[in-house]
Amino acid sequence: MVLIGAAVLCGAAAMVMGQAEGAKYRIFDGAGQPTTFEQLMAAAVAADVVFLGELHDDAVGHAFQLEVFEAAVKQAGGKRPVVLSLEMFERDVQIVLDEYLAGHITEDHFLRSSRPWPNYKTDYRPLVQLARENKLRVVAANAPRRYVNMVSRLGRDSLAVLSPEAKGWLAPLPFGEPSDAYARKFNALMGRIHEPGTAPSTILYSQTLWDATMAHWVAEALNKQKDALVVHVNGGFHTEGRLGTVEHLLRYRPASRALVVTARYEDDFRTFDKEKHTGIGDFVVLTDASQPRSR
Repeated sequence: MVLIGAAVLCGAAAMVMGQAEGAKYRIFDGAGQPTTFEQLMAAAVAADVVFLGELHDDAVGHAFQLEVFEAAVKQAGGKRPVVLSLEMFERDVQIVLDEYLAGHITEDHFLRSSRPWPNYKTDYRPLVQLARENKLRVVAANAPRRYVNMVSRLGRDSLAVLSPEAKGWLAPLPFGEPSDAYARKFNALMGRIHEPGTAPSTILYSQTLWDATMAHWVAEALNKQKDALVVHVNGGFHTEGRLGTVEHLLRYRPASRALVVTARYEDDFRTFDKEKHTGIGDFVVLTDASQPRSR
């Protein structure tokens, strides 16, 4: 189900700054019409899953993600469970993440044991801490990289040799095929041409394992808690155009209401380039490329 709208935040949490003078972003719907943070959140709290697609080094985009998550907790909290789901943690560290959220282990031990991304402290820690303070679930949604690499080197069937425990960290095997649209997009990025009906490369299958695993754990989060609102953060490629992870989610849970928000930094962030940006999200957030990159 497509939910229409778009938004971004940069600045004080108390202000709705969608089109404010001096803001370092602009907010558009998928067709390029300006819209507001309130419209974004109205669509978000009506969804089952909000996919926040990012460029990983976009500091303005990370500030926006935090504001969306804060607003989701305020608006939906108490009415329905709110769950944070992250590409940035692999499924085999879920137990470590749970122990930290419950206060059983220190943050130092959590970070030593969970393989956080290099920019965790600046960009993702605020999300995790907000979830911890509000006693919310956080899902380590990604496939362990060693298995993604295994598929890239040896093909999708190589996963058959894994133990039942290892397979339990992944999407159910065999995971679904990439759509033709997603394969064309991926192969264009990789500099290859995909012809309909040809076999996807092992690299494409490794990417598909990544997509399918995130989708599976989002679906499981929805199945585990009735009426949950899942806020899932991932690199924009995984969900742009409602492809990839969104397609796999709708295979696992066809009735799921998914909202895709795609953030990109652009030199001319005030202008919606219809050729580049139309349809890459239900909401498209253009941020100021001149701002310092996240580290």
